Amino acid sequence: MKILLAGATGVVGRRLIPLLVQAGHEVAGTTRRTERTGMVRDLGAAPVVLDVLDAAAVRDVMEAERPDAVVHQLTDLSAEDFDANSHLRIVGTRNLVDAAKAAGVRTMVAQSIAWLYVPGDAPAVETDPLDSHLPPYAGIAALEEAVSEMPHGVVLRYGALYGPGTWYAPDGAIAERVRAGVLREAPSWTSFVHVDDAASAALAALEWPAGPVNVVDDEPATTADWLPVYSAALGAPSPGSAGKHAAATGRPASNAKALSLGWKPRVASWRTGFARMDVPVRSD
Repeated sequence: MKILLAGATGVVGRRLIPLLVQAGHEVAGTTRRTERTGMVRDLGAAPVVLDVLDAAAVRDVMEAERPDAVVHQLTDLSAEDFDANSHLRIVGTRNLVDAAKAAGVRTMVAQSIAWLYVPGDAPAVETDPLDSHLPPYAGIAALEEAVSEMPHGVVLRYGALYGPGTWYAPDGAIAERVRAGVLREAPSWTSFVHVDDAASAALAALEWPAGPVNVVDDEPATTADWLPVYSAALGAPSPGSAGKHAAATGRPASNAKALSLGWKPRVASWRTGFARMDVPVRSD
C-alpha cells in the first residue's frame, strides 16, 4: 500500500518507517520542519513538509499523495505542552480525517492512550468507558470520534512509551524527575509499552478490524512496583514512599484484544525493558 505517515520524525514514526518499508509499503512521511526531511528520506520514506493544523495544506497533500492509508502518530509534547498536544489531537486529527475522506482514503490508524479509563479493579478492556474528568479526555475523545468516521479506523491506545527517545530514556523528562527525587512510590497504575513494540503494532494495525485496541505489555504495575526498578536502572537513589494512606489511582489495561489479533510485545515486561532502555529491540 501507499502510506501517508503523519508524524514521521516522532519517537514512534522514526521506528515505524523502516517497518513499513520492509513490509513492502511505499511511505510518504510528514514533518513540520524542513531540516528534518533528510531524516525522513534516510529512513526510507519520501518527506512531506506539512503542518496538519493547516486544513487547506492537509487537503492539498492528501490530494497529491492519494494514499491507501493514513497512519497518524502526531503528538506535540517535546516541550511538555499538554494544551498544545490536545489542540493537535482535536484540530490536526479533524483535518486529517476530513481530507482523507474527501480523497477517498478508507483506512486510518491513529495513536491514542491507554490511561484514560474510568477507575476500576479489573484490567480495562476496550469497551470500558473513558474518564471524562481526566485532563487528556477532550483531545482523546475528539481524536477517537474523528477516526471512527473513517470507513476503516483503528485507534491504538498505547501504554506509557519507554525506550530510546522517550521521556523514560536516561536523558528523558521522567529520568530527570527520578534523579531529582520528585517521584514517589504510590499505588497508582501504569501500563507500559516499549516504543518498538508500539511501532510494530502500528504496522500490524493496517490489517486489524476497526475500533480501539490497547497496546500495552503483559505486566501493568503500580508506581510502587516499577519506580524502584526504574530508579535502579538509572543508578538513581531509591525513591521515597508517598505514604501508606496514598489513594490508588489509574487502572491497569488489558492487552488481550491485541494478543487475539496476533500482536505480541517483544518486551513482555518493563522489568526487562528498563534494564536495556537505550537498546532498540526490533529485529530490523
